[in-house]
Formats: sequence, structure tokens, C-alpha cells
Amino acid sequence: MNLKTRLAIMNFLEFAVWGAYLTCMSNYLGSAGLGDLIPWFYSIQGIVSIFMPTIIGIIADKLIQPQRLLGICHFLSAIFMLGCWWIGYNTGLGNQIQEKGIFIALYTLSVAFYMPTLALSNTVAFATLKRNGYDTIKDFPPIRVLGTVGFIAAMWFVNCAAYTAEDGFFFSVTSASRFQYSFMQFFVSGVLGLVLALYAITLPQCAIAEKGKSMSLYESLGLNAFKLFGQKRMALFFIFSMLLGMSLQVTNGYATPFITSFSGNAEYSHTFGANNATLLTSLSQMSEAFCILLIPFFLKRFGIKIVMLMAMIAWVLRFGLFGLGNPGDGLWMFILSMLVYGVAFDFFNVSGALFVEKETDSSIQASAQGLFMLMTNGIGASVGTLAAGAVVDHFCKWEGMYLLGDWRSTWLIFAGYALLVAVLFVLFFKSETKKS
Repeated sequence: MNLKTRLAIMNFLEFAVWGAYLTCMSNYLGSAGLGDLIPWFYSIQGIVSIFMPTIIGIIADKLIQPQRLLGICHFLSAIFMLGCWWIGYNTGLGNQIQEKGIFIALYTLSVAFYMPTLALSNTVAFATLKRNGYDTIKDFPPIRVLGTVGFIAAMWFVNCAAYTAEDGFFFSVTSASRFQYSFMQFFVSGVLGLVLALYAITLPQCAIAEKGKSMSLYESLGLNAFKLFGQKRMALFFIFSMLLGMSLQVTNGYATPFITSFSGNAEYSHTFGANNATLLTSLSQMSEAFCILLIPFFLKRFGIKIVMLMAMIAWVLRFGLFGLGNPGDGLWMFILSMLVYGVAFDFFNVSGALFVEKETDSSIQASAQGLFMLMTNGIGASVGTLAAGAVVDHFCKWEGMYLLGDWRSTWLIFAGYALLVAVLFVLFFKSETKKS
């Protein structure tokens, strides 16, 4: 099989594991008696990303080949995720989970081993491409786009797949027993994780850094990646990555409950969008798939500063359009919000990973990618999710299976934050002298 095809399959599975539950988990948590803990479920992904990607990155640089470690992490993550499914299955759909502590612990362990794989999969792809003479700027985005396709495929599946004891497994766009509302989304994620764990065994070997004759403990642990903060431009890049990272989990956690909440409004209760939030939000990932392919041109033409600024403006539009739209005559605003998401996510996450890869020494590649994850999906996302949760809780309350309230003010506050970050970025981050 072609090398790039093998890496593309890896990316497809990598993000399908996440897409199975990330955008629709809130719907199930609300009905399972965990609605007030939604900010914590999403912030857990950020909290574990503060230390796990860095630790796993150091291990990948110094001890275990990245592709092998990728498989180990996915295997453990999948087992714990299937544990969440099992608790939900035994509890039953529509019933409140009693073993909340165990459920949260299993979920925490699952994401603790999954989040580092986002950086690890990049490391595997970059190392394999470079060893075989490929240009990462040119050849990585088409590979990475299959990750977005995998995310979309998983979203569509859980949106439409349903199961009842009477009817068995079937597909529907109206059934209340669809996976997007139930514990079955965790089952899908767990099974996909096991498949990727097995597939990782077949990936090409990636060399780990050779041990030097004289190496300090600081260097042997891979902590010299933190020396990047000694470079002003890199330090500012990581700081603004953290600030922008605060926007990452906001729509992941609240987009589907927000859109689904319109089902509790008689005016919009029968609209397609209100009843298929997961399917509608998949337009975001379609946009993401397209925008990934634009990254090589934009990075080479404009450099990292303009590309990141584009991402920040896109976040302003993403939140603002949510605040002004609805699934009826304002559906076009929802759709436009989904379309700009591709720029908001890719021009930050994927371009940022490529920038780190180009600006750091090969001996600390995995550690540097882990550091990027720490600042974005770690500190940034965890603080952002908790702050967003506080804002949502102030303006909205759960009423049955719907999270109702003043969503317009909520989204406009998020848009204002993104605009403030963009202004500060323009003022403090200087253009590079050499385009990335």
C-alpha cells in the first residue's frame, strides 16, 4: 500500500475515534443526569492535555517508537471508553447514571490516553514523510484531510444510527434512540480505537533520538523543548496559541445542545436543523477538510502571523453567527458559521503544528508538538471550557433534555473574547523575517 495512503488511513481512524462522541456527548450527558458537569467533561480533555502530551512526547522522543506508542495509547483509551459505554448500557437510555464517579473516572482515563495521540499521529506522519523524502508542508495537508473525513463519517454514523430492543439496529433521522443521544456513541468510539491500536502495529518504524555521549538529566527527559520559551517569537506563538485554544472546546461542548434547544421551541421544533444537530455541525468538518488543502498556499504566501490572524477572525464569525442565527429563517447564519469553522480550526491547529515542526530541532520534535498541545488543548482549552461553562450556566438552564436560555448573549460574549485576542495578536506578534 502507498505510504501516504497508509498515513491517511491512520488519520482517518485517529479523528473518527474523537468524532464519534465529541460534538454530541453533551446531549447524552444532559439526559443522564450529568448536564451540570458538561464543562468538566470538556475541560478534562484540556486538563489532561496540560501534562499527558508532553509526557508521552518525551517517551516517544527517548524510549518508545512513536507509532508503537500510538497503538498503546489508543488501546488503553478504547478500553476505558468501552467502560463508559458499559455503565451507560446497564443504566439504560433516559435514566440517570448512579455510578457518576466511576463514569467520570473512566472517561478521564480514556481522554488522558487519547489526547496525546493527536500530537503523536502528527509526529509519526512528519517523521515518516521526511525519512522518505517528502515535503511536509506540501504532502501532510492532503493526508491530514482524511482525519477530518473520518471525523465527519463518525458524526454522520452516530447521528443516524439507532438501536432499540424491539427494532434492533437501524438508521433514522428522527428516532430518539439514535446514538447521538445515547451511550452508544462511546461504544462506537471504543471500537474504532481498538481498530486503530491494531493498525498502528503495521505502520512504518519511526526512529527515536539517539542517546548522546554526555547528556544532562534535563535533556534526557526531553524538557529542553521548554527552552523554546527563551525565543521571544516562539514564546509569543505559544502564548497566543493558549489564548486561541480557549475557543477550541466551546462549540464542541455547546453547539449541539444549543441547536437541539430549538426543539424545545414550538416555532422551530419541527425544523431539520433542530432535530439533527450532529449532522448540521458536520458541515464544520466538511469546511475543515477543504481548508486543510489551502494551508500550504496560505503559509507560504502569507506566513504564520496572517494565517493565525485569519483563524482568530474566523472564530469571531463562528460565535457571532451562532448568536444571531436560528434553524428557521436564520439557518443560513448557522451554515455560514459552520463554513468559517474550517478556517478557525485548520489555520490555527494544523498550521501551528507545521510551524512547530519547521521551527524546532528534530531531536525534540515529539516534545515540541506535545508542548504545542499543552498550550492549546491543555491550558487554553481547559480554562476556556470552564469559563464558557460559567457563562452558559449564567444565561441558560437545563429543562428536561433541553438547555434553554439567552443563547444570543452567550455567543456574543464568546465572539467579543475572540475579537480581543485578535487585536492583541496584531499588536504584539511580529511578522517573521522568513516565511514558514
